[in-house]
Amino acid sequence: MCDEERVRRKKKEWEENLLKSQKTPLSEQKTGSAGIPAPLLATPADVVAGYLPDIGFPGEFPFTRGVYPSMYVGQPWTMRQYAGFGTAEESNKRYKYLLEQGQTGLSVAFDLPTQLGYDSDDPEVEAEVGRLGVAIDTLADMELLFDGLPLDKISTSFTINSTAAVILAMYAAVAESQGIGPEKLRGTFQNDMLKEYVARGTYIFPPAPSMRLVTDIIEYCAGNLPRFNPISISGYHIRDAGADAVQELAFTFANGITYIEHVIARGMDVDDFASRLSFFFATHNDFFEEVAKYRAGRRLWARLVKSRFGAKDPRSMLMRFHMQTGGSTVTAEQPLNNIARTTLQTLAAALGGAQSMHVCSFDEAFTIPTEESARTALRTQQIIAYETGVTKTVDPLGGSYYVEHLTDEIEEAASALIGRIMDGGGMIKAIEEGRIQKMIADRAYEYEREVQSGERVIVGRNKFRIEESGRDVKLHETDPEIFERQRRKIDAVKAKRNASRVEAALAALKSAAAGDANLVPPIMAAVKEYATVGEITGVLKSVFGEFREPVEI
Repeated sequence: MCDEERVRRKKKEWEENLLKSQKTPLSEQKTGSAGIPAPLLATPADVVAGYLPDIGFPGEFPFTRGVYPSMYVGQPWTMRQYAGFGTAEESNKRYKYLLEQGQTGLSVAFDLPTQLGYDSDDPEVEAEVGRLGVAIDTLADMELLFDGLPLDKISTSFTINSTAAVILAMYAAVAESQGIGPEKLRGTFQNDMLKEYVARGTYIFPPAPSMRLVTDIIEYCAGNLPRFNPISISGYHIRDAGADAVQELAFTFANGITYIEHVIARGMDVDDFASRLSFFFATHNDFFEEVAKYRAGRRLWARLVKSRFGAKDPRSMLMRFHMQTGGSTVTAEQPLNNIARTTLQTLAAALGGAQSMHVCSFDEAFTIPTEESARTALRTQQIIAYETGVTKTVDPLGGSYYVEHLTDEIEEAASALIGRIMDGGGMIKAIEEGRIQKMIADRAYEYEREVQSGERVIVGRNKFRIEESGRDVKLHETDPEIFERQRRKIDAVKAKRNASRVEAALAALKSAAAGDANLVPPIMAAVKEYATVGEITGVLKSVFGEFREPVEI
């Protein structure tokens, strides 16, 4: 009799003896979001994966245990705190403060007008200017945003999608003015439009031209910004919109497959660009599910890229990812509880092998983080990195029977869901038909039903509640004059720039958009003439049109 069979028989005997001795009957337990059954006690018999083909060693295919051989031993993950509010000057001060506190990378949050291609002086967006991120209208704002920051020594992440090409052009122009060549720049553009149509909503153009812009950026960066990640394929917003952990992986990877297909259609080989693809995921509260999700994701993505696209370079198969603790898990009730939540989420991401992290501040259910709450969130990362010992060995939970079992289960479930999407015509078709949106909405509804019924416990919200007479949380105050301040800045730029050269640059962009040329170079030319985000977007709208989500009647 083999060892595995002996383990199964012994476990069965143990279960029978245990159940007979229990006064309280034991019900089947499932993982927090995906509902995968959890064995009462995991053993080697519950692990399907073989060590060498499926688990292996870090830095080697299939990368289950980590994308790099030594992972955090010697150097922890990049520590970022997503920040940006009001004006470029205010945000610049916050970036310098966070770097002084030990942050090791920047993460820029843009306000909604910038994300949607509106200038700050547009009356339609007056109430949103600088409210949820920094307002960027022209290259002059970007110059102020990064004033005094060494762009060749830090990596910068940009949460920007529809206007990503404009922000790319501005960042490269600022670096050029500092004497820094594009080959030295490091960082990431989110630039993931497919998830905007299903989860986030900051789209401008219809899917086809949006995909063109995404592909233009990937193609341009491959030839000009070799150290920059031209896209961060994002499961974060999909997860926070209501998807479970399996759906988060499956929908994100289905998007990733679609992007690779479009770039290959340009004539590029997968190994020419795939090594710079990156990912962005959310970490929620089910600790072991999150650890296993990241391990399963690395293995699944490596296998997909190798088998589906014939990648030969191991770097093309790496699922390198940024992690943010779950914004939707932060509660307004008893906000200090959020520190415990985000600490455990950060620990799960560290044990899961994240390359960079942002920790939500405890006050984010109310406000943009204050200096104190942002510092506390950064300290959470630092305490885990430097005090807990989790960085002293690679993949500390590798070999855990439960973690390996759950890794197998998540990979199998996500792979099956990807297969159904691709067999049904691919991700774009699934989005256009509303199938992805419906799956996310259905799971979000089910989650909320579980919370309302008390089946899913949220401490402080539906259990262990207390009477709260008022909020002791200090709120960040947005400058009420920011709309007027930005309007005056735009007026000053327009008065100083060469109007005829701006007009010529925008005309050249329109001509390029009507053809099939890569649009990044003409956008860069317009940016350097201090054309505004709204002017550039307006030109593209005149060619591409705007997307309007279909409404069912």
